[in-house]
Amino acid sequence: MEKKERESMEKNERESMEKNERGSTDEEPVIYRGWKVMPFVIGNETFEKLGTTGTLANLLVYLTSVFNMKRNTAATLVTTFNGTTNFATLLGAFASDTYFGRYKTLGFSTIASFMGLLLIDFTAVFKNLHPPHCKPEEKGTCKGATAGQMAFLLTGFGMLIVGAAGIRPCNLVFGADQFNQKTESGKRGVNSFFNWYMFTFTFAQMIALTLIVYIQSNVSWSLGFGIPAILMLISCVLFFIGSKLYVKVKASGSPMNSVAQVVVVSIAKRHLKLKEPERPWLSMFVYMPPDSINSNLPYTNQFRCLDKAAILTPEDKINPDGSAADPWRLCSMQQVEEVKCLLRVLPIWAAALIYHIAIVQQQTYVVFQALQSNRRLGKTSFQIPAASYTIFLMLGMTIWIPIYDRLLVPFLQRLTGKEGGITLLQRIGIGIFLSVITMLVSAFVEQHRRTIALTKPIPGMSGFWLVPQLTLAGLAEAFAAVGQIEFYYKQFPENMRSIGGSLFFCGMAGSSYLSSALIAIVHRTTEGAATGNWLPEDLNKGRLDYFYYLIAALGVVNLGYFLMCSKWYNYKGGGDNNALEVEVVQKSHDQHEI
Repeated sequence: MEKKERESMEKNERESMEKNERGSTDEEPVIYRGWKVMPFVIGNETFEKLGTTGTLANLLVYLTSVFNMKRNTAATLVTTFNGTTNFATLLGAFASDTYFGRYKTLGFSTIASFMGLLLIDFTAVFKNLHPPHCKPEEKGTCKGATAGQMAFLLTGFGMLIVGAAGIRPCNLVFGADQFNQKTESGKRGVNSFFNWYMFTFTFAQMIALTLIVYIQSNVSWSLGFGIPAILMLISCVLFFIGSKLYVKVKASGSPMNSVAQVVVVSIAKRHLKLKEPERPWLSMFVYMPPDSINSNLPYTNQFRCLDKAAILTPEDKINPDGSAADPWRLCSMQQVEEVKCLLRVLPIWAAALIYHIAIVQQQTYVVFQALQSNRRLGKTSFQIPAASYTIFLMLGMTIWIPIYDRLLVPFLQRLTGKEGGITLLQRIGIGIFLSVITMLVSAFVEQHRRTIALTKPIPGMSGFWLVPQLTLAGLAEAFAAVGQIEFYYKQFPENMRSIGGSLFFCGMAGSSYLSSALIAIVHRTTEGAATGNWLPEDLNKGRLDYFYYLIAALGVVNLGYFLMCSKWYNYKGGGDNNALEVEVVQKSHDQHEI
């Protein structure tokens, strides 16, 4: 009997969600295939990352050696490209949620990425699309790229930006759409999907940074760029093969209109007062569109200034279907609560912004540390490339994620009884704490490296001393990065999930800019200090360890800030009163009866 009742409940939940997403019973029922379509979704992401990372990882070398650019010009171009790519995800997410839906956005963006990679490969294959080869003795007098050659190259970059703008924020959310999150198995599937998504994401980057970069540097640029283009073509094919199997959530119009309406109306009604401050929802207009894909949210007691947007006055008119006649004069409590969801996320995002500064150092200054360390493998003459040490960060992340998902999560679930074992904010908090430990270990290792370099310059500190800090950084990312992605997905309103996905990439871009600003400030501040410049060209003459301690101190302050935000945070769907949702539903019924 219990089994039949459970199956009946799950069936009703599925039918309810299908009806909610369709908005009509005339359309075909939604079939959630979950893990059955993951080979197409994750395969698309894996080959996309192999293709784009394989091209971008060595782009700086390509621009200086093939396009004869100066280092500063090439570095500026690559930095601008990376920053633009991350921030463009906001536009791609907006277009997806507002106009096209995630399936169409992903399909178009995947093709755009393939075309971009193909154009960049053409610049290496065809001699008339790049400047003539410059011999070492000709440095300084090398012929640069023509306007046409640069235009062709930049067109390839532009296509990659378009591709990334759609793929990065939508691919992860599209994969989560394939699970029925109204069922327990669907919830577990989504939780595991986020972990395995990051696993394949990181694994693909490791392959790209080793095998593909090796081919580009040691075999041929034409082949080295051709392989990523072929992999991106495979990504396109994989994505479209699964077209008939996907759950395709349709775009529901601009979600930002509703946000703007709440802000405008709350300002216009700022002088009004709620009749019952202790039970404000009783004075608010309650309405839920029948075709909305968003979950019904209970009242929360935060950002109460926005509540005034939903105060119903005698001047406000209601349509026969229960909706507001003029949404720019009256908003529903549901709209207000959705805006509150967005505002609550922003302080957490700010903490993640500061956290990632520590991770950025493991991808930049660690390379400089490696350059001034003994990188020989044993007693052989082979030296590990300095840039390849970041592989240990990815390796730490790649190894830890399956252990966490398959062993630790089930254990924590039995221990705490919570979905996922721990809350999302706890997971992010652990990552922030580990980033502080990472910087302390980094400072200790740099102090050790500098001491050896000044006393025993040959052969110097072994580069393997850098592995512990990189592994710790990978562990921190396994907690914080995966936790952030899942957090933004679950805490944003359903019709804004692509925008939520873009928030992670915007945070990475913001962290890179903050890190650059911090380096510039420290460089200028310490240049005339008694201790000397902390960050000179020669690390042996500087105090990089002091810089690492500074970031660790910022991390401690940031951790304290994050803990305060976490204590204040109210998860989406968690109202301030246990009986509140019942009262809201009852009030909604009463209004419809009237």
